[in-house]
Amino acid sequence: MLVRGWRRSWQQRSKLERIDLYSRLTLSVMPWLFTLSWQLAPFKSDIRHAPLPIALGVALLLVSLVQCLLSNRNIQLSFAHYLGTAVLPRRRQLPSLVLLLVNLGLLATMAGVDGVTDSGLLIMTMNAPVAHAITQVLVTPIRTFLIQSLALAALCVGVFAAVGVRGGALAGVVPTMLFGCVLTLIAVRPSAWSLSVMWQAEEARDLQARLAVAEERLRFGRDLHDVLGRNLAVIALKSELAVELAQRGRPEAVDQMVEVQRIARTSQQEVRDVVRGYREADLSTELSGARGVLSAAGIECEVTGDAGGELPAPVQSALGWVVREAATNVLRHGDPRSCTIRLRSLPDSVVLQVENDGAAPAAGPDGGSGAGDGSGPGGSGLAGLRERLRVVDGSLDAGPAGSGLFRLTATIPLGPAAPPARLDKPPAAREAPVLQEERR
Repeated sequence: MLVRGWRRSWQQRSKLERIDLYSRLTLSVMPWLFTLSWQLAPFKSDIRHAPLPIALGVALLLVSLVQCLLSNRNIQLSFAHYLGTAVLPRRRQLPSLVLLLVNLGLLATMAGVDGVTDSGLLIMTMNAPVAHAITQVLVTPIRTFLIQSLALAALCVGVFAAVGVRGGALAGVVPTMLFGCVLTLIAVRPSAWSLSVMWQAEEARDLQARLAVAEERLRFGRDLHDVLGRNLAVIALKSELAVELAQRGRPEAVDQMVEVQRIARTSQQEVRDVVRGYREADLSTELSGARGVLSAAGIECEVTGDAGGELPAPVQSALGWVVREAATNVLRHGDPRSCTIRLRSLPDSVVLQVENDGAAPAAGPDGGSGAGDGSGPGGSGLAGLRERLRVVDGSLDAGPAGSGLFRLTATIPLGPAAPPARLDKPPAAREAPVLQEERR
């Protein structure tokens, strides 16, 4: 279960890293896309074809491209600043802010020499703050960003009015400038917030996995303490008593050492029982765990058939390992949406079948598809299961079943005199009363 948890955590983290990369690439491409569309389009008909307006338009385009470069340079650190893993120094934003003011100055100059139409002026005004705003919105609170956007729009209106822009063009400066800022806000901030929430959830899952490992270690240590604590104390006392009796020449010292030997052997057997119960796979627990893990991964899991409560303990343990490995391979390979686990008890055998969709088309080395085969290059999933099943004379069959399905079937024969076993207690727990009786 712990190994499956770590594998699942690794897969989840890999997906999250891809989403993070896609988001950062999108925000890196966005200023270039707006610049190449909103800055190049006016050259066709909105910028007057004269040397000075064309020169100002080219200078404005070059400034906008440099703004895009600075935005891409700061986007990684801005994301880290928003996620709280680093701090973006204020001086990193100064060159971008200076270029924004230069951009507005060139726009005002172009409008002052009557080198651009009103519609072209508004389009280029809308693009002016985008490159700077992409990083600024990640390092400042939303309220502060909106106030800064209003101040920038007011500055733009004042500069344009000073160079003679009037009427509808001047009235449209504020909404177009704010549109560029708000568009950046709604495109960047939700993406960063979503990534922040996903990374926090991933950190919580990692912490949960570490706590599960620590809890399992504590449980195992507690079981060993409960088993060995009393017996070691008795061994120590009887050893001291034997030493004192031997020093006095009393024959009872031999009896005490014989008792120490018996308790030591009993303790050794109890440790084996604890380790065996720790290592054995419990069928009912594995079925419940597989259903829970697959459902948590968004895979519909259905468990049908007998519960297996009356199967012999070795058979339950072998089938538990099959369920564990099969569920792990469903998570690791292919793109499954549903998985069905069937357990059937026949008069002379028990059959466990695990079937999932979304199987990869290529066949695995064991004749199985990548969707359910855990024995890829260097792996030993199905080979290990076959070895476990061989101990109970079982067999394993794994391979594609058509229509994108992958089917794994484990069959174990049942002997006529096989003793029944229950799943409510592990083997160590069932033998504990006998050992306690021996200690009495």
